[in-house]
Amino acid sequence: MFFCIGTNMTEAHPVAATYLKNAVEKGAKLIVVDPRRQRLTDYATLFAQIKVGSDIAFLNGLMHILIKEDLYDKKFVEQNCEGFEEFKKHILKNYPPQKASEISGVSVEKIREIAHLLASIKPCLLCYTLGITEHTSGRNNVVSVANLQMLLGNMGLESAGVNPLRGQNNVQGACDMGALPNVYPGYQAVSDPKIKEKFEKAWGVTGLSDKPGLMIPAMLEALPTKEVRALYIFGENMANSEPDITHVEHCLESAQFLVCNDIFPTETTRFAHVVFPAAAWSEDDGTFTNSERRVSRVRKVSSPPGQAKPNWWIFKEIARRMGSTWDSAGGQDIWDNEISVLTPSMAGIKYARIEGDGLQWPCPTLDHPGTPFLHRDGKFSRGKGLFTVADWTPPAEIADAEYPYVLSTGRRLFHYHTRTQTGRSGLDAILPEETADISVEDAKKQGIANGDAVRVWSRRGEVTVKARVTEEVPPGMVWMAFHFRDGNANWLTNPVFDPYTQTAEYKACAVNVEKKM
Repeated sequence: MFFCIGTNMTEAHPVAATYLKNAVEKGAKLIVVDPRRQRLTDYATLFAQIKVGSDIAFLNGLMHILIKEDLYDKKFVEQNCEGFEEFKKHILKNYPPQKASEISGVSVEKIREIAHLLASIKPCLLCYTLGITEHTSGRNNVVSVANLQMLLGNMGLESAGVNPLRGQNNVQGACDMGALPNVYPGYQAVSDPKIKEKFEKAWGVTGLSDKPGLMIPAMLEALPTKEVRALYIFGENMANSEPDITHVEHCLESAQFLVCNDIFPTETTRFAHVVFPAAAWSEDDGTFTNSERRVSRVRKVSSPPGQAKPNWWIFKEIARRMGSTWDSAGGQDIWDNEISVLTPSMAGIKYARIEGDGLQWPCPTLDHPGTPFLHRDGKFSRGKGLFTVADWTPPAEIADAEYPYVLSTGRRLFHYHTRTQTGRSGLDAILPEETADISVEDAKKQGIANGDAVRVWSRRGEVTVKARVTEEVPPGMVWMAFHFRDGNANWLTNPVFDPYTQTAEYKACAVNVEKKM
């Protein structure tokens, strides 16, 4: 069975969705929880159309039923988890099905039906995407899906667990390699004195910081005040992808020195003082790591055009000009002589071992076969799984009389992110512009026909796009993407962030919409 919440797999992850649909056609069950009746619901055994931002209340309501009706996996919870008694009291007291229904918009009967189905089939693989994380409560949303899977005993089993479908290719690999402000490669904390000493010795330096670096929102906010004077943007089109584009552009143009590293000119490179032309993924040897921690080879199939160079070469040359000579000479050398040496969870991964299907970390030794799934037999990295209370909080901005609609955003099948690549590949012929998706009921009330030009505005900006009248969207909701510069949803989105992860609340803000006369 699959439990898909906050994920538009058929458009955002069409390859993964194909495998899921094939499994359903062969008899697997599918539960879909989403604010929109998107295409994945056509395959669903059960579908719950929740209100935007109500995930925690809905999940806690499910768990209330599982606990109260004694449907949870008691053996797994007793042997492999801690914190359950306090968690149980909180859920039973604060999240009865009636309250979960009132907040989420899903009937008590549907919540109970889903709870009973979840309890009846094992294993169940839970998938989520940005519909879970892109909220001010994103961290707590993730905690809640983890609570649910522990309660059901769906951890440490093949085809189970909590499975985030990543937003971009190699997000997992980038994080694994230390592209986060609080860890070295392999998720080794910068605050750990022993880890700090290990990397200082390996890199031949002293004085590495033991404090986490800044996250993207803090970096941008510090540009106008000159607390941050220089910014290096590596493969990201922030002027289109960050919330509240007007404010983002003000921050970018305030930078005293801005460097962009990219394969094409973008809306962001307009602000750059220097642009390094980089090789594309197929123009260099290296590795990608996917959501299941599988490290796979990428092989060069063509040479980069003009002056474009591989990213590692650019970084190495910058370091050389700043007085530091790096011995690494490409992907294999970096893996074999640095990553596998300094990163215990990847010590057994050498280039010679990642032919074919690659290897999944943890892979601690050269004779280790890799780890297909985590937490085998309920053995968590922290020892026992911890039940953590997560309370529902509403989005930072909700609909009101002035802005009566909730805007939520996502991706469309035919384009990727800000179209840096797909906008140059001919796909504009299939999807040439952005639309505002609205419900049949709201369109009728507003006198809007499919294809009419509409004005959509928020407290931050406005756009004019064509209306797409659809039964996918419930009344009171507008849904848009951010692929196109004109009509980009991020002229409207709210620059508020999860306090733990600093992920923006792209999935909920208040807007108004009217027919353009």
